[in-house]
Amino acid sequence: MVWKITGPLQACQLLLVVLSLPQGRTSSVLTVNGRTENYILDTQHGVQASLECAVQNHTEDEELLWYREDGIVDLKNGNKINISSVCVSPINESDNGVRFTCKLQRDQTVSVTVVLNVTFPPLLSGNGFQTVEENSDVSLVCNVKSNPQAQMMWYKNNSALVLEKGRHQIPQTRESFQLSITKVKKSDNGTYSCIASSSLKMETMDFHLLVKDKVFVMPAEPIIAACVVVVLTMAFALFSRRKRIMKFLWEKE
Repeated sequence: MVWKITGPLQACQLLLVVLSLPQGRTSSVLTVNGRTENYILDTQHGVQASLECAVQNHTEDEELLWYREDGIVDLKNGNKINISSVCVSPINESDNGVRFTCKLQRDQTVSVTVVLNVTFPPLLSGNGFQTVEENSDVSLVCNVKSNPQAQMMWYKNNSALVLEKGRHQIPQTRESFQLSITKVKKSDNGTYSCIASSSLKMETMDFHLLVKDKVFVMPAEPIIAACVVVVLTMAFALFSRRKRIMKFLWEKE
């Protein structure tokens, strides 16, 4: 478009037109570690991860916000304007899958999210000693955390466990590997090993199972009922013979 200015009046009109045009900030762009898109950061257990968020293409200072999951990260005053960093150190297994998001304070739709993918060897836990009575049921619960996911198996007394249909079950979730035994026998005594194997390491945890003789317990209800019957019978007998008893006591005196 060509503007033809013929005098001072036209120059003023042109200035007013220019000033009335829509004004706004240049669109700012965020980067985290130099990347403008959301991404997954592969890292390892025990190391340090640094995330640097920077504003690109800005015409004035921009305040930045960091979020860990849905909670805001407390930043120092010198770590908020145009460039802001957060550090996770040392990284542990609980950081796996955690989201870190950098946002513009004035327009929080402008953001970049980083998800931590923390690799770590299998971590096993559980109740290592259990005592049960013969003919009862028992479950050995092996809690497992691993990334990448571990392959699981049960051993008994250093040999692969032979499963008995109807007596042995192995429920498994991402964080739990169980061995359930119904109607335990004395032959179930022994050391059971939960073995987790991943590309990083193989870990083992032992579970010691002791099967005791079944203790016979006399039911309380029949005993109480029998005692009540005896007491009532004696009371009735005494009541029915009260006259004879009283006469005998008078004669004795």
